[in-house]
Amino acid sequence: MPDISLVSWPAPERNKEPILRVLEPLFKEGLVLELASGTGQHAVHFAAGLPGVVWQPSDADPELCEVIALRVAQAALPNLRPPLLLDVASPVWPITKADGLFCANLLHISHYQVTQALFAGAARVLAPGSLLVTYGPYRRGGQHTSVSNADFDAALKAQDPNWGVRDVDDLVVCASERGLELLDTIQMPANNLSLVWKKR
Repeated sequence: MPDISLVSWPAPERNKEPILRVLEPLFKEGLVLELASGTGQHAVHFAAGLPGVVWQPSDADPELCEVIALRVAQAALPNLRPPLLLDVASPVWPITKADGLFCANLLHISHYQVTQALFAGAARVLAPGSLLVTYGPYRRGGQHTSVSNADFDAALKAQDPNWGVRDVDDLVVCASERGLELLDTIQMPANNLSLVWKKR
């Protein structure tokens, strides 16, 4: 069996520092729940870069939770918690309150019901005025922002027709129906966006 502590993905290594620069002014204190944490590379980097925040990683995949747990143990950061086994699509999460939420690269590799569940869950656990930050590729006004994103969208739909790059306009409607509003749209490297949502 391979040493799962060594499992790393290239995308988080590339984007963790640009995302941290977005998060720094948004998350100053309290508990931030990260959804779909994957290998935990983001979690370790963000906890180290946001010492005033308690960072709570989570994932729906038990094997990835093992990877995260080992990475958390190796990092030994006082503000980084062991992972929660959490399925965003579940109507009940194993945490009932958070001061902020973060989610990267989930919405395009899941069914649209997961998008709906993400905003519904955010509405349940966040206090009014608290923030959710989502990161990834998005369409705007029905159009892809780059040829590479259009190609990526086609590749995703070839794997599963229910996957695909979501449109910001559709997300605004979905979020609004669940009590969140789009506060800011931040351009990121590699034709990605960080979307900042606020609980009304």
